[in-house]
Amino acid sequence: MLALLDVFTTAAPAWSTEELIRFSGASRSTCYRYIKTLQAAGLLTPVAGGAWMLGPRIIEMDRTMRLCDPVMSGGGPPLRRLAEETGLTGLLCLLFSGTVMCVEDVPARGAPAGLFSRGQRRPLFAGAASKVILAHLPPHQLRALYQRHRTTIAAAGLGADWDAFRSALRAIREAGHCVTLGEFQPGVLGIAAPLFNAEGGVLGSLGVAAEAARVDPQSRAALAERVMAAAKEACARIAQEQPRTARPARAVR
Repeated sequence: MLALLDVFTTAAPAWSTEELIRFSGASRSTCYRYIKTLQAAGLLTPVAGGAWMLGPRIIEMDRTMRLCDPVMSGGGPPLRRLAEETGLTGLLCLLFSGTVMCVEDVPARGAPAGLFSRGQRRPLFAGAASKVILAHLPPHQLRALYQRHRTTIAAAGLGADWDAFRSALRAIREAGHCVTLGEFQPGVLGIAAPLFNAEGGVLGSLGVAAEAARVDPQSRAALAERVMAAAKEACARIAQEQPRTARPARAVR
């Protein structure tokens, strides 16, 4: 049932009941039940022409995340300060289901169109925001990823074999940050550092993006230091936020 929500994108924001039935592969009666259940939860809403779009409950949930998620509440202030002080676009990203999702962006004035923005997802193997997360995943996850994506990993310049892949990720970990150029857009520079939870597990990344022409190559090392300092502050704030995250009371039965 929840997989029905995956079909709604910016390219295809509205779907008819018949289209949803065909996508689901379920019987007509089962898909009707799914749609009605999602509508009752506020996750789908009817629009003109008998079509469906994502519902207002998602907006409410998004507001709750913006206000309460430890990564956003802890990482947001350092990110915004970094963007303001550098004049570059700031990006806060989370690891999500084998991909990287942008959860907050602070666009710089005159930033190129199409930079990473809130709600967008990208693969783990390209771009500074992604690669710096990838480098800090546990070894068993890295081995599984390599087995499934070795061709993509090689194409991303992360190594043609397992040893080279491990070596490339080790270099990122030792540097404490990742720098990429033109991996999603020609001429766009990305610099990112990892974010960790209180237990040391990687959560996501914090970084900046800009047209490379705007950043003097001689100043990139200093900029990377500022990115790492902002990420370190964000990690400390996230660790403070996590224990205060409320848990709903269990229902009495």
